[in-house]
Amino acid sequence: MSNCPPDTNDEIMLAAPSYTFVHEATRAPPLSHYDYIIVGGGTAGCPLAATLSHSAKVLLLERGGSPYGNPNITNLATFADTLADLAPDSPSQRFISEDGVISARARVLGGGSCLNAGFYTRASPNYVRDVGWDGPLVNQSYQWVERIVAFKPPMLQWQSAVRDGLVEVGVGPYNGFTYDHMYGTKVGGTIFDVDGHRHTAADLLEYANPTGLTVLLRAVVHRVMFRTKGKSKPVAHGVVFRDANGIKHKAYLNKGSKNEIIISAGALGSPQLLMLSGIGPQDQLRSLGIKVLINQPMVGQGMSDNPMNAIYVPSPLPVEISLIQVVGITRLGTYIEAASGSNFAYSTTGAEQSRPQRMNFGMFSPQTGQLGIVPPKQRTPEAIAKAVAAMDSLDEGAFRGGFILEKILGPVSKGELRLRNRNPSDNPQVTFNYFKEPEDLRRCVNGIRIIEKVISSRAFSKFKYPYLSPNTLINMTASFPVNLVPHHSNDSTSLEQFCKDTVMTIWHYHGGCHVNRVVDQDYHVLGVDALRVIDGSTFNYSPGTNPQATVMMLGRYMGLKIQRERLHANESEDLKMEKGV
Repeated sequence: MSNCPPDTNDEIMLAAPSYTFVHEATRAPPLSHYDYIIVGGGTAGCPLAATLSHSAKVLLLERGGSPYGNPNITNLATFADTLADLAPDSPSQRFISEDGVISARARVLGGGSCLNAGFYTRASPNYVRDVGWDGPLVNQSYQWVERIVAFKPPMLQWQSAVRDGLVEVGVGPYNGFTYDHMYGTKVGGTIFDVDGHRHTAADLLEYANPTGLTVLLRAVVHRVMFRTKGKSKPVAHGVVFRDANGIKHKAYLNKGSKNEIIISAGALGSPQLLMLSGIGPQDQLRSLGIKVLINQPMVGQGMSDNPMNAIYVPSPLPVEISLIQVVGITRLGTYIEAASGSNFAYSTTGAEQSRPQRMNFGMFSPQTGQLGIVPPKQRTPEAIAKAVAAMDSLDEGAFRGGFILEKILGPVSKGELRLRNRNPSDNPQVTFNYFKEPEDLRRCVNGIRIIEKVISSRAFSKFKYPYLSPNTLINMTASFPVNLVPHHSNDSTSLEQFCKDTVMTIWHYHGGCHVNRVVDQDYHVLGVDALRVIDGSTFNYSPGTNPQATVMMLGRYMGLKIQRERLHANESEDLKMEKGV
């Protein structure tokens, strides 16, 4: 990979794997039966399905399409294009939280691993211990994931300067390249290979037993079905889903005490589906005409998203295209990361024209500085079009540079998710309450101060214009229209205000189905049988600096545990039969 950005019109991509078990949901029969039905073919669902397919008949239902054949997903250089795609069938479904932050949720096989910035890093040993996971099995599960999707990043000049700047300003020690979470500065893993091609959770289906797995694409699950007659508590026994043509299908569990439905639809999708199925706050469900199966007021509560804040640094020198490769893990409750290059300045959606069109997607688009000159109340479509035209007239050198960003630990602040309606394809209403708790704001300020020091460090000096002070860069960044939050004029004098005004998502949503509130320690949904939730919606805090490695690990980890439970149950049945019981 060179310092020069590749031509974003080159549709270089990995060959699609020959998955004989992946089909469009339109090919599904009206009725079908399986041992396990997994809702959500994302970061947790794919490794879970691949694992369970070796000991049972598994159905994996994904509401989106395939990531294969989509160069915007595959190629590092077109990372932002997928996030900017607002088509109804886009792999990225945009939503705006009630906080005014522009966000996205995955709608594609492979889930968030198809949309993210690719950083791969494990949770800390303390996190694993506090959650109560089996340490050796966790490590085995991480290694299983890493054999297919994790790589060492190239670490070229700009990322190296950020790394050296972090060490210079005291974020030490330097720990080299490692997947492990430890204080100091390190080079982490990435799901982009040496050619800049993304590998996703969908690639983990390579591990699957093709005769034990069926994957249906564009299958939107509307609800989980339960048996209640003669049962001490409701028992999940099937799901209702619709295909791309709107045709209804039903999938049922085979008879068997260990057969289950597992929801792995993510931090927004899993609590949403529980509520659509009658498990949630009864007043909210009744207001939408949903029959209450279990009054569970904690469903959708405790929603969290780690706030991200960044400073854009224009560079006098060309910089490589890079996403997250380095992280400074501080003892102040903040993580420092960086991304660079002109890859965010162009969109391949204009490929049919003589030159690609510049586009805008929040902080990860350097050209948003041009829109910053348009006052928020005057950002009409016409004004934005004029600003975009001004961007197009600029020399590409105007887009050299990168972002140094910070994400806070935790966070402490919590919000909630509520249904807007009964349509499973629509986004629920989500409030994250960024910086509601003072501790989160304090951590953000600590992070911005470290970024200021890195920008002013000797190691980073050649990638910074000497006449642009950190305060000037903060003011420039504060003018970017990165969210729908009202901005203030004192951002450079009040870092607290800067944090509030420029808050963005780093797409690390979690919560809504917390352990010991909605699910038990083995992820069984409380109050019902034969139903689990296995994904990031169960996390109290985001693991490590970036959660995707741990979510993939969790899919494998729980797949192995469920396999063992099934094996022990079968052995017990065999023993009873031998004894004539």
